[in-house]
Amino acid sequence: MQTEPSQWPSLTRYKGPYLQEIAFPLGGIGTGSFCLGGRADFRDFELFNCPDKGCNPPYTFFAMRAQRPGEPAVTRILEGALQPPFRGGGFGAGVPLAGLPRMRDIELDACYPFARYTLGDPDVPLTVHLEAFNPLIPLDVDRSGLPVAILRYVLVNPTGHPVQASVAGSLYNFIGCDSSGRRGQWSSKPAEPGQLLGGNVNELRRATTKGLPLQGLLMRSQRVAPRTPQDGTMALVAVGAEATWRRSWGSRHWNRHILNFWDDFSEDGCLDDPADAPPSPEGEGQIGSLSVGATVPPQGSVALTFLISWHFRHRTAAGCGWDTLDAEGGWVGNYYASQYADAWDAAVQIAPQLDALEAESLSFARALVASSLSQDVKEAALNNLSTLRSQTCFRTADGRFFAFEGTEDDRGSCFGSCTHVWNYEQATASVFPALARSMRDSELEEGTLPSGMNCFRLHLPLGGEPWKFAAADGQMGVVMKCYREWQLSGDGEWLKRQWPTIRSLVSYAWLPGGWDADQDGVMEGVQHNTYDVEFFGPNPLSGIWYLGALQAAAEMAGAVGDDEFSARCRALFRQGSAWIDANLFNGEFYIQQVRTPASLEETLPELRAGMGETNLADPEFQMGSGCLVDQLVGQYMAHLTGLGYLLSRDNIRTALRSLFRYSFRRDLKGHWNNMRTYALGEEAGLLMASWPGGDKPRVPFPYWGEVMTGFEYQAAVHMVFEDMIEEGLEVISAVRRRFDGQRRNPWNENEAGHHYARAMASWAAIPALSGMRYSAVSERLELAPRWRPHAFQGIWTTGSGWGTVQQSIGDSAQSVRWEVLGGALTVQEMAYATLPRAAARQVTVDVGSEPVENSHAWEAGKATITLPHSIQVTGKRDLNVCINFEKGA
Repeated sequence: MQTEPSQWPSLTRYKGPYLQEIAFPLGGIGTGSFCLGGRADFRDFELFNCPDKGCNPPYTFFAMRAQRPGEPAVTRILEGALQPPFRGGGFGAGVPLAGLPRMRDIELDACYPFARYTLGDPDVPLTVHLEAFNPLIPLDVDRSGLPVAILRYVLVNPTGHPVQASVAGSLYNFIGCDSSGRRGQWSSKPAEPGQLLGGNVNELRRATTKGLPLQGLLMRSQRVAPRTPQDGTMALVAVGAEATWRRSWGSRHWNRHILNFWDDFSEDGCLDDPADAPPSPEGEGQIGSLSVGATVPPQGSVALTFLISWHFRHRTAAGCGWDTLDAEGGWVGNYYASQYADAWDAAVQIAPQLDALEAESLSFARALVASSLSQDVKEAALNNLSTLRSQTCFRTADGRFFAFEGTEDDRGSCFGSCTHVWNYEQATASVFPALARSMRDSELEEGTLPSGMNCFRLHLPLGGEPWKFAAADGQMGVVMKCYREWQLSGDGEWLKRQWPTIRSLVSYAWLPGGWDADQDGVMEGVQHNTYDVEFFGPNPLSGIWYLGALQAAAEMAGAVGDDEFSARCRALFRQGSAWIDANLFNGEFYIQQVRTPASLEETLPELRAGMGETNLADPEFQMGSGCLVDQLVGQYMAHLTGLGYLLSRDNIRTALRSLFRYSFRRDLKGHWNNMRTYALGEEAGLLMASWPGGDKPRVPFPYWGEVMTGFEYQAAVHMVFEDMIEEGLEVISAVRRRFDGQRRNPWNENEAGHHYARAMASWAAIPALSGMRYSAVSERLELAPRWRPHAFQGIWTTGSGWGTVQQSIGDSAQSVRWEVLGGALTVQEMAYATLPRAAARQVTVDVGSEPVENSHAWEAGKATITLPHSIQVTGKRDLNVCINFEKGA
């Protein structure tokens, strides 16, 4: 059993006022979650198959009793002290159990998925560390999708005397109720008809699994209707130690239940279970508690581990806010729940794996923290991975991955795995490529009509009437993402199987009344897009996505032997690229030519989603001559996927410099915005659009004055690709300053809802700064760090492995070491950026200690190394490359 505090990495420390907005999420991919607040308080329980911000169940906390020999015992809730204002109206402070004493001091060291709270109090003889996490292991979706929170309380005794201590965890069994009806406070609003508190039962369970003893309370409801979203169980479990328990706190008359528990626990640290613990009465849940005791030696420590697990099998589309045509709500289920019988079974299966799960998750967190990247880049990339483990995302019973754009307080926000929003993020494909492939399969197999139209949202359950609207940027982005998934996986069979559908996505643009009806490589038609309106006429947003899709399609067509289509796409790409540079670049940035059809009847009806303009004489909601934040997003994607430049490199760099000059504000005082406010006052941000010529349309596209993190990240990453390192990092830093724990929660970047998917574009800063790219198709590995290349350390991911890379460059040699921490890395060719005037005299390659033959080619600033055959690098052997330079380099 662990006794010492864990050697967890700390990426950011929060204390004082920077704790006030903290909500650190604990939960797996597709499982739901709950959060720990800045005081280490339990909040935002979102377990019942729908978002539920403000669901803060009472009586859910951990407490400690500590006693030195010959002194009175002290009992404290293991939370930081309550901070003003103490709102609550006529019945006192509104925080549950506000009158019970808490620890005086608290700070948080966080490195997602790990949170370590340190609690102290001069009147308490122990310092307490709460170490909380849920496993997160790159490429391992199932073990990163566990319905459990691991809570380890490490009791540290700085004194010269032993301290007798007990820690008790209490969990409110509120199955059958949520708080979505009244924000920020507890309510008994039923989640579904007939679901109310009452009939809640806590059952004692014991097990020994692989030599590890477990004791716990399994929580269920006798009143919840079967096969509804709240039909399920929770469990509170003590791991590896004997526990005492209470299945119930008894009668609540004049709050005597609180008195009963506190007196029982404070007396000796043990809990006395009542002889009878009947189901809770109507309108009430049931409180269950477990206590574990230990003697903490002088100058020593003891760790006590608890689990909170859950199991709610019955997700419905309607219940979580997904659009469904199923009159019965659209049962889709949960993949995670199919792995366990109930919450107790989940705890029993997971507990023996805790050491391995923690070790592998720590390898990932440590690798990222140890990288040479800036603090803000690491924080932005790592913290936004939490979105994959929020109610934004879920896996249906068959294992498919689906997602909202974000979440409202009590339902999903913008259903459908929306293609144009998910175009921007790169974390899913980089860290969990199987999830990205699942999205592509659904888009191609379920969301594409025979005409080639891709529905930019999906209804659930699958197989019903489709969402019959197309988004130009979304559809072209799907093509580029298919190319990305093929390159990451190297799965030629998948590409062959999906190619006819991918092909149709491109050729759909050429239909009469479509986006590129005259087939000149330029989208002139009506283009619904990620701004939730239609753009009329050629514009950089959709137009450059189209160029990227043409390039990607040409590559994929060539790979499957569709040479005629490949040639056609290349010809259209060349024509379209030249036209956009000649006609949309105004010398500073790319603009829109507003062109409307003679009548809407001339356009395909599915190109208009009904959210934009219908006045063709003077259309509103256009960008016109504006400098748009994501005018080059298609190029951003092309850089990430290795497709090269889609337009003039000089024009692209000029456009990005103009974007930074005209749209980045180091403070927003005086900025006018009639829409949603995501940044304000003295905060810095990159505006969605600006009109430096003063010719802003009378009614521009709706979001023009906003600041949204996902758009900022993609622009910042693209700046990095174009060697605007300082500017790109300043934009990323501006975002992180806004999510500093005082202003906003660092693990919840919002746009149209909480935990917004687009913000996971932040992960793209890692490959951009490292210059790392890998193709499983060609088995080619590239490294060209843009950040501190002479002494670079970074993290890398592919479709089959992940690990770290270290590079050092001296006057006479360049050495690179690739370490595989998970999976494998298969390589036959490598390319490294080197000193600009260097020439290779000798190149050595070894795997482990075994030398590998190689040949190399040299051009200014780049060494290409070819191996006679593929090599596979695993965790047991590093790949080492040494390039020795000629004298005088």
